[in-house]
Formats: sequence, structure tokens, C-alpha cells
Amino acid sequence: MKHLPSLLFTLVLTALSCPVFAQSQEMIPAELATKFVGKDGMVCGKVEKARYAQNSEGEPTFLYMGGAFPRHTFSARIAGSDRGKFGFAPETLEGKDVCVLGRIQRDASRAEIEVSSPASLKLATIKK
Repeated sequence: MKHLPSLLFTLVLTALSCPVFAQSQEMIPAELATKFVGKDGMVCGKVEKARYAQNSEGEPTFLYMGGAFPRHTFSARIAGSDRGKFGFAPETLEGKDVCVLGRIQRDASRAEIEVSSPASLKLATIKK
């Protein structure tokens, strides 16, 4: 990952894509998401680990990207109340390349996007 800035990322959004938003947004690699805190963006990368925290307050699901958990640099957080909006269990995205659309926020030393709709989460093909 030390050569990340020099990598060429090609991205093809799939199911439920929003072409207008996707074309107006540049892809932000998950490893660089902390540089875009406070802005709307499209953060993309491999879901290194996914976790449904059923016993935590709000029963969130976390998709950890930008490095191996717990040293990841980015996470997508889906509130338990929003899980029913997805036609699949979000933790099945572990190991897949995805793009997360929304407002990039800070979570400790990491970046995070709160995902409240399936339209904000896209499968992607990322070529390096």
C-alpha cells in the first residue's frame, strides 16, 4: 500500500448505481479517506472485515476498509435500524470491493461514512 498514490484505479459501478453522482465524484481510496473528512465523497476499497455487532447499542454493522482490522483507515457503519433496507446481510460484503457514497466523518483516527440506504453502497471492480 506504500505505492497507493501511484496506483491507477479503474472503477466500474454495478447494481443500483447512480450514474450522475458516480460521474461527479472522484473515487477516494479507503487508505486516503481521512484527508477528506467533512466532505461528501465516494470511498472505495476492499472490505477487509465485516462485523454485525448485534450485542452493541444500535446493533450496527461495520464494513472495515483500508487495511486489516483493527488497523483499518475507514469504515462504513450501517445502523441496525437500517439493515432491513438491504436485500442481503451487509456483512456478506467481506472480501469484496465496494464504494461507499456519503459524508465522510471522523471516527477516532479513522474516517467513516454512515450508510442509511442501499443506494449509498455499491459493488465495484477496482483494478490496480
